[in-house]
Amino acid sequence: MEPEGPPESESSEKSIFFSQQEEEGEEEEDEEGKEPEETGTVNPLLQPALTGDVEGLQKIFEDPENPHHEQAMQLLLEEDIVGRNLLYAACMAGQSDVIRALAKYGVNLNEKTTRGYTLLHCAAAWGRLETLKALVELDVDIEALNFREERARDVAARYSQTECVEFLDWADARLALKKYIAKVSTAVTDTEKGPGKLFKEDKVLHCDYCLFRSLLRFLPYIFNFYTNALENTILTACRIKNEWLETHLEASINELSEQKQQLEDIVTPIFTKMATPCQVKSAKSVA
Repeated sequence: MEPEGPPESESSEKSIFFSQQEEEGEEEEDEEGKEPEETGTVNPLLQPALTGDVEGLQKIFEDPENPHHEQAMQLLLEEDIVGRNLLYAACMAGQSDVIRALAKYGVNLNEKTTRGYTLLHCAAAWGRLETLKALVELDVDIEALNFREERARDVAARYSQTECVEFLDWADARLALKKYIAKVSTAVTDTEKGPGKLFKEDKVLHCDYCLFRSLLRFLPYIFNFYTNALENTILTACRIKNEWLETHLEASINELSEQKQQLEDIVTPIFTKMATPCQVKSAKSVA
């Protein structure tokens, strides 16, 4: 049985993608490091994919006169016994430019093998740091899980790929900030789910509005003005954080965490205020 992780020797590029037939039914075998079986016919995309010949790949995909042009996508997505295509071979070989080039043809970079491994899992297991960076730049799902419930970061840790672990921790911190910004922005702008909907649906007055009970006829205008001001504060904070992300591409994990905490410190009190009803005494109780 072949080893779980990447082989110690990578002297033969072709051996990365072809080997003797694999044993089936082994529950603990990890396909991110195993080599696919020999099919008998060499895929014409294999050599350019493994050697980084981007121009050669482009000719096959874009030149109608190329004999393999019509089958280019089929050849690219042709899978081995465990569900891996040539993109996995490119990841194992660390051919980041090949991944970027092939991504332009609309391939699914989040496709999973039969055991749930993605390209990111594969690159992480083989310690292909630059390929990991390329995949993250292409917005692959860094939270995808394999059959062991492992993310790519976990696979990298299992194979002691320290640099890959550190990079994926950084990518996770950056994603956390991006997702929080998106979540907050949606909460404000979604008319069906936004905090402003709470007042209209629940028919309650918020604490800050209790001061205006004597001005009930103006309350709708006051509410709209107040709510808009709070929402604008949140959206402005989100915009500033988005701009920070765009201009700080090399920000550290600590800096990313600090930015997320700053946004939470702005947003949480506002949402709490808008969602906290107060008890308005009736005329009889006042009397």
